[in-house]
Amino acid sequence: MQIEWYVLIPLIVLCATVSFLIGWLASQRMGKNKIVEAENRAREILEAAEKKASTLKKEKLLEVKDEWFKKKQEFEREANRQRNKLQNLEKQLANREESIASKLELIGKKESALRQAEERFQRKEAELDERRKQLESVIQQQTARLERMSGLSREEAKKILMENLINDAKLAAAQQLKEIREEMKTTAKNEARKLIIQAIQRTASDHSVETTVSVLNLQNEEMKGRIIGREGRNIRAFEAATGIDVIVDDTPEAVILSGFDPFRREVARIALETLMADGRIHPARIEEVVDKVRKDLEEEIFKTGENTLLDLGIHSAHPEIKRYVGKMRYRSSYGQNLLQHSVEVAWLCGIMASELHLDGKMAVRAGLLHDIGKCVDRSIEGPHALLGMDLVKKYREHPIIVNAVGSHHDDIEMESPYAALVQAADAISGARPGARRESLEAYVKRLEKLETIAKGFEGVAKTYAIQAGREIRVVVEHDRIDDSLADQLANDIAEKIQAEMEYPGQIKVTVIRERRSIAYAK
Repeated sequence: MQIEWYVLIPLIVLCATVSFLIGWLASQRMGKNKIVEAENRAREILEAAEKKASTLKKEKLLEVKDEWFKKKQEFEREANRQRNKLQNLEKQLANREESIASKLELIGKKESALRQAEERFQRKEAELDERRKQLESVIQQQTARLERMSGLSREEAKKILMENLINDAKLAAAQQLKEIREEMKTTAKNEARKLIIQAIQRTASDHSVETTVSVLNLQNEEMKGRIIGREGRNIRAFEAATGIDVIVDDTPEAVILSGFDPFRREVARIALETLMADGRIHPARIEEVVDKVRKDLEEEIFKTGENTLLDLGIHSAHPEIKRYVGKMRYRSSYGQNLLQHSVEVAWLCGIMASELHLDGKMAVRAGLLHDIGKCVDRSIEGPHALLGMDLVKKYREHPIIVNAVGSHHDDIEMESPYAALVQAADAISGARPGARRESLEAYVKRLEKLETIAKGFEGVAKTYAIQAGREIRVVVEHDRIDDSLADQLANDIAEKIQAEMEYPGQIKVTVIRERRSIAYAK
């Protein structure tokens, strides 16, 4: 059966309406359920939040209570500390009050004692015034008595006394004037001796290393005749070429070469040995050999200077400086070989410089070159220190070395510690026993005489000669010699040494007085 369309449409509309109503009712019921659930959930969240807030509130209250308790304890501790501090201050204040009271009491006692002492002093002063008056009265009586006994008035006696004092003063002044004049004479003599020594050092009369002669051994006695030559022409030619005297005497198989110049004597010795070995001895050959030996020896001088500088660790020296150092080997000062002396001074300067933390190489160089002026041509005048200064300055040595060379004898002012080191090392090298021309026996005798002279005075216990005889130390007995007598004793010993001994320079007399107290613990 076929349903008409006009019937179908109302049915469809009806069905749609019923479905819509059913859906709407269902959705209304579901919305109510969700609202209920949301309300329940919100209620639960609120309850949980209230519980959590309550818990946080309790925790914060506990924390606040704990903090308050801690602050309370700290406050109580600080209050106790302040309370104890106040109590200590109160005790100190009480002690100070007691101390002040005791001091006030002590001051009162001292004031009382001071008043009593002032009273005693016033009484003593009054007694002294009374005694002074009595003494003046006695002096006046005695003066009047002396005037009656001597027949002189007070003014006349004073005049006589003044005349005696004036005479004594004149005598003392004359004695002092005499001593000053003698001292001036001695100073003038020393200055003259110094000038003479400077002149001697610049002349050809330098002493050799050991002696002024050299002994040359011969193979046989016939060689003496060949050295002399026909009518003495060989020996005359040899002496003219070398400047050395040849002494042919009765000494068996030996001739003596005599001369004050060690360089010329060495040339003569080597030349004569060469001539004897060659066998040809005649004037022309003699001149040829002497010239050759002189040139060879000058080369050897240069090598000697170079080796000396190398041994001392000195480098980059001018060739002329090396030659002058080599020439020191054939120079001497007071019998002391100049090269050995200069090397010794160099080592001493180096040792002292190292102890003083100075430049050791600079000190060694200055010490080696300090006497180089003694090797300068003797025709040039002037002290050897200044000549040496000009020489090292010419060859561009360091200014410190130039000053050290020029000032080691105080010819110019010292400008560095190295100059003082050179001067001290030069004095040490020249003053040590055996360094210069003085026998050991004479040196020992001089020291013994020094000690003997000092021992001859009363109150002297021990004597010691030190510093190579430049100082004598005298130990005296403290119970017999006091301080004032010690000064007088030093002067007396010095005067006796000056009167009875001969010595270079000066001798220092040191009197030592000491007292030792000793006890034993048993």
